[in-house]
Amino acid sequence: MHEFSVCQTLIRQIESIAGDHGAQAVKRIVLEIGPLSGVEIPLIEQAFPFAATGTLAQNATLIIEPAPVVVRCRVCDVEKETQSNRLSCTACGTFRTELVSGDQMILMRLEMEIE
Repeated sequence: MHEFSVCQTLIRQIESIAGDHGAQAVKRIVLEIGPLSGVEIPLIEQAFPFAATGTLAQNATLIIEPAPVVVRCRVCDVEKETQSNRLSCTACGTFRTELVSGDQMILMRLEMEIE
């Protein structure tokens, strides 16, 4: 399961940030995950508790917010949200678009216990 290794990398990043701030524990983690990220949200939710065991994040609540798919048209320069299976321009219909968002997994926020 590739999501487990994604969670392990995420935990390393969280522990580094928490260590930089002298945190005793991580209470809440907010991720933004796009539908084109290649990450399955249910599998992340299942893998996270196993990856977090024995770390500062072991009792943390994991919140996942969906990221929209946004494309920018190279013809008419319109930037709009679209469906993940329809990356054409919603204004002029061309397929000459570039992906602006929707393929990312971003650590948005950490809530930490710091004394």
